Amino acid sequence: MANSLEEPKYDVLKSYDEVEVRYYHPVIQARVPLASNNKSANGFKTLAGFIFGDNIGNNAISMTAPVQEDIYTDKPTMAFTMPSQYSLETLPVPNNANVEIISLPARVVAVIPFSGWATDGKVKRYTNQLQQTLETVKLDTLSNPKLNQYNPPWTLPVFRRNEIMIEIQWGTEHHLTSDRRSTIDTSLAAQ
Repeated sequence: MANSLEEPKYDVLKSYDEVEVRYYHPVIQARVPLASNNKSANGFKTLAGFIFGDNIGNNAISMTAPVQEDIYTDKPTMAFTMPSQYSLETLPVPNNANVEIISLPARVVAVIPFSGWATDGKVKRYTNQLQQTLETVKLDTLSNPKLNQYNPPWTLPVFRRNEIMIEIQWGTEHHLTSDRRSTIDTSLAAQ
């Protein structure tokens, strides 16, 4: 179950109906290229191999959630977030050259959740809904949409947790408390 897996840390900054604006803390991800959008099986196998020991030292790394896919791009990728106990220096080095280890800085994203299977139709519908909300509230996007899936395949559809996420431009004019604004401004400025 996703509830027992570590997830990236975030703070909710604001909500617009179903859409949440979140501040995500820095993380390390292991990423692989995908042959095309919606062709994720080989990417998952490669990343799973890395965390199950296909790395220098043959070290097992704990699974985290979600599994993230870049979607609607010419160069789709799949990523696992690495457990927070690791730094770039302490994370095992992958044996597979297709596994890229990257450090993601703190960022602000807009997220819309949905349940059930992440079918093409649902992903498109929720991506469009998220993009329309961002247009309505006049928030600029900084990335392609990403699909986050939190559950193993055997999870019943009604209990499945998915999200579409887009990085956004966020500034101090967005009605935050002064303490929250100061913390976020300081963190984002340090990058």
